[in-house]
Amino acid sequence: MNAPRPRTRIQRRNRKLILDAALDVFSAQGYRGATLDQIAASAGLSKPNLLYYFDNKEEIHRTLLTDLLDAWLAPLHDLAPDGDPQAEILGYVRRKLQMSREYPRESRLFANEILQGAPRIEGFIRGDLKALVDEKAAVIRGWAAQGRIADLDPYHLIFSIWALTQHYADFEAQMRMVRGEGVDTFEGAESYLDTLFARLIAP
Repeated sequence: MNAPRPRTRIQRRNRKLILDAALDVFSAQGYRGATLDQIAASAGLSKPNLLYYFDNKEEIHRTLLTDLLDAWLAPLHDLAPDGDPQAEILGYVRRKLQMSREYPRESRLFANEILQGAPRIEGFIRGDLKALVDEKAAVIRGWAAQGRIADLDPYHLIFSIWALTQHYADFEAQMRMVRGEGVDTFEGAESYLDTLFARLIAP
């Protein structure tokens, strides 16, 4: 079987345009609310041109999610069993907060998928994500057993980190309205979360 021909510069550019536009549309409208017409218009391409690169909306959505998932797991992968427990946990909190600041659309894309019951990534959640969380929960449980951190349920600790950091991306509109236009909703967030989790996990 012949290897696929490499994409031209224009093809690479157009695929990037489509995926970037789709990220805007999906993160704002969700999978069900998004349409190919919206994505094509946002990308500045015709719908037939878009369909030259992707067969349908589901393929675009699946490509975005696939590209996202490895990056989403990276901060938790980096939680080192042989590191200082408090430094490792607080470092994880900071990396997750940074991802919310730098990749808000991706966070909302993921959140929308979960709110729909994760139909397109259920296998990933039950497989790779669960295995990784189980592994890191065992590490956290081991630190607690050694008296190096407080004896906390490791799953709820991880869930709390997700909730408190991803909130800054997923509910950015609400936070902006409450704090006022022009205010950086991330201002003071890292310091606050550092204090909160440092006190929570202190032995």
